[in-house]
Amino acid sequence: MKQERFEREHQEAWAGFAAMLAGVQPERLPEAYRALCRDLALARQRCYSAALVARLEALAMAGHQALYRSSLDLAPRWGQFLAGGLARSVRALAAPVLVAVALLGLPAALLPPLIAHRPNLAYVLEDPATLEKMEAMYQPRQGRFGRVGQAQTDLAMFGFYVWNNVRICFQAFAGGILFGLGSALYLLHNGIHGGAVAGHLTQVGLGRQFWPFVCTHSALELPALALAGGAGLHLGWALLAPGRRSRRRALAEAARDGIPVVYGAAAMTVLAAAIEAFWSASGSVPVPAKLTAGALLWAGVASYFLLAGRRRA
Repeated sequence: MKQERFEREHQEAWAGFAAMLAGVQPERLPEAYRALCRDLALARQRCYSAALVARLEALAMAGHQALYRSSLDLAPRWGQFLAGGLARSVRALAAPVLVAVALLGLPAALLPPLIAHRPNLAYVLEDPATLEKMEAMYQPRQGRFGRVGQAQTDLAMFGFYVWNNVRICFQAFAGGILFGLGSALYLLHNGIHGGAVAGHLTQVGLGRQFWPFVCTHSALELPALALAGGAGLHLGWALLAPGRRSRRRALAEAARDGIPVVYGAAAMTVLAAAIEAFWSASGSVPVPAKLTAGALLWAGVASYFLLAGRRRA
């Protein structure tokens, strides 16, 4: 191919790449950078003019610097995201997130008082062996709560909590691909399980160990699950009601809206796992301190999602 035709066919793409370097559609920069490198390799192979090769080399160098610089800016970008970007992303999905909160929170809130009046209801909702295991985890004679025996270290339990809870969050999000049904079922199941266990442990006299254990880390763990489930419900709604878009396009756009929320939920879950392993499980921390910390953290989380990010710099 002659150089003149080569330049005509790729001139628009090179101009678009230069615009991306200036901040226009930066999310397409990696793909455009790969295409530019391919054009540069062809120009060298075909011995096109030194001026054209130099121009493409300059664009490629600028693209490399832009991509490399973006990786160095990862920490500040995460800081900006957590300072307000996450809250804005959540508020943009307010409707599905509120539905997720209801699906998770209503069973968890209603079952403990119901089980107080009808103790056998816990055995209808949960396997007796599971309830027996939960009772063993919260016996007051143990120095650590929320686990069976003393073999597991705090660090090992932290790793387990991260793996387990992040997995649940991503399952709640991915379940949205089944027209939202999977996300709804995950939320309901976890709400029913949590409510049944909480009600049963309170009814058998282990509430003094259970409630201080869960009150602090649950301020991050439960909202994180609701956020992931809400993002999954958003996926499901896009499939059910795509409007004039194709379902494939609607799903892609819904996923783009939901992914930041899921990233935030994962970060909240990791922090909740650290609190659960090193603070909540400790029998040496006074109960009033745990309850106070839990109340403050619940209030802080609610304030963050309601108020953070409303002013743009």
